[in-house]
Amino acid sequence: MKRGGQCAFLLLLAVAIFASFSKAVRAEEILIGTGSTSGVYYPAGRAICRLIERNVEGLTCKALPTAGSLSNLNNVVGGAIEIGLAQSDWQYHAVTGTGPVEFVDTGFDNLRALFSLHGEPFTVVARRDAAIRRLDDLKGKRVNIGNPGSGQRATMEVVMAAKGWTKKDFVLAEELPASQQSLALCHNRIQAMIYTVGHPNASVGQAAGLCDAVLVEVAGETIDKLVAENPYYAYTTVPGGMYAGNPDNVTTFGVKATVVSSADVDAELIYAVMKAVFDNLGDLRRMHPAFGLLDAKDMARDGLSAPLHEGAERYFREKGLL
Repeated sequence: MKRGGQCAFLLLLAVAIFASFSKAVRAEEILIGTGSTSGVYYPAGRAICRLIERNVEGLTCKALPTAGSLSNLNNVVGGAIEIGLAQSDWQYHAVTGTGPVEFVDTGFDNLRALFSLHGEPFTVVARRDAAIRRLDDLKGKRVNIGNPGSGQRATMEVVMAAKGWTKKDFVLAEELPASQQSLALCHNRIQAMIYTVGHPNASVGQAAGLCDAVLVEVAGETIDKLVAENPYYAYTTVPGGMYAGNPDNVTTFGVKATVVSSADVDAELIYAVMKAVFDNLGDLRRMHPAFGLLDAKDMARDGLSAPLHEGAERYFREKGLL
């Protein structure tokens, strides 16, 4: 082979090797920490994964069921997962080192916000025969306060502290995960369950439809003060008629579901995720009833206490959302 032919051959070989290598490094898998399979976090993570896999070449995505917000925050900053879902109050406490994470050893300095999703009302669901009509009626009852590490447990502990309650104020303070609580309610193992979740929700629907459960108002001076003093809380309403046997609107308060990552995750990767989600926001809205009213401007702002990830900030600025 002549020298010129050898050079051309080597050049083509180098290009082929480089192309193969480039394709290999782009073929990544991204892990998203969600929550219980009965809640909205799990379908939210799966929806984001579908948008990523449809719109980002060479990137696979897997939504993982987890214990919830604290678990996801710890795994994100620890590098076990690239993205996690967490309640806005948990995100705030992680950033400020306050509330439930005040004495947690994990540092959250590298936590970064991506965007927010749906609202998550603090929802009290009770057996109709338990005579629970308002929040204060939970005292002396059998109540599932949520599994440790979950967002619902954290919010319940905030409410309990505000009311001056401890576990001893309940006949039973159960610690079941969200996936088990509606069945426990129907079997009368518990009389009420606490769930911080987007609506409509399958677990709440099951409790209402199968065992005639009712949604309970969460309001009063204590809750007024809680909402006024904490920027990540707001009053909200669960619409009447959403669940069987519950024709009236129910007032409560709530947080936002937020999506977080770590500063250690590549900015180009996060930019690609942002583009996949926001350029196809109409598709996301159709993937779950809780996403129907999502607004890009609100998603770029509401409930975000951690600094924006470099890749997210770049996307939002390009789209005029900041």
